[in-house]
Amino acid sequence: MTATDDRIGRPTGRTRLLPPLPSQAERVAELLREAVIDGDHPPGRRLSEERLCEELGVSRNTLREAFRLLVRERLVVHQMHRGVFVSLPDSEDVRDLFNARRSLELPAVQRAVDPTAESVAVVGRAVDEGEAARDAGDWWGVGTANMHFHQALAGLAGSARIDEFMSRVLAETRLVFHVMDAPREFHAPYLDWNRRIHTLLVAGDNEGAAAELTTYLDTSEEQLVTAFVARETGGDRPAGTTP
Repeated sequence: MTATDDRIGRPTGRTRLLPPLPSQAERVAELLREAVIDGDHPPGRRLSEERLCEELGVSRNTLREAFRLLVRERLVVHQMHRGVFVSLPDSEDVRDLFNARRSLELPAVQRAVDPTAESVAVVGRAVDEGEAARDAGDWWGVGTANMHFHQALAGLAGSARIDEFMSRVLAETRLVFHVMDAPREFHAPYLDWNRRIHTLLVAGDNEGAAAELTTYLDTSEEQLVTAFVARETGGDRPAGTTP
């Protein structure tokens, strides 16, 4: 072995290690995750290997590897001899998800001292998307726009890793939203809240935006936990929730 050979693969102060390219399975997992965020796969649905392989143009081995990745993210569960199903969250999952969201979204908003104009504009476009969906009477589309809004808030951190974590958390959050069978009543109040947060960000009032977001997340968590607990205990369900 030469001195040159000894240095191969060993980073130096001048070496920049390129991130690994995503595998095909990782790309498939990302597509399925996005489909969950968009509301295409509700909780409890069985995911057909045959149909997804045909739709995505991938082999069963690739799809199964993607499923394994999503199992680790708690988006799907594998049931022996039955197949793969979209996860069914419970009230404890709701609380944990909102704790994770606070850890990701609030610091991104608070510490965005000098966010790029584009990153703030992305937040604004998500608000516009939600309002356009509301005007069209597309309340499920409002829910999708809301996911884009919170992804954009996390994006203010300017971190690819936070973006990735947030995408996973929001996919689980979208599953939680399925408990609300009256999306208009659930989502409508948050549209104006989204607009207020964006307006504060545009004005450079990060603390004000973070304060609004704190109350927003607390309110949403309480609303969803109440719905889940009522469903789990068989008690009277709040208006707008599914049995």
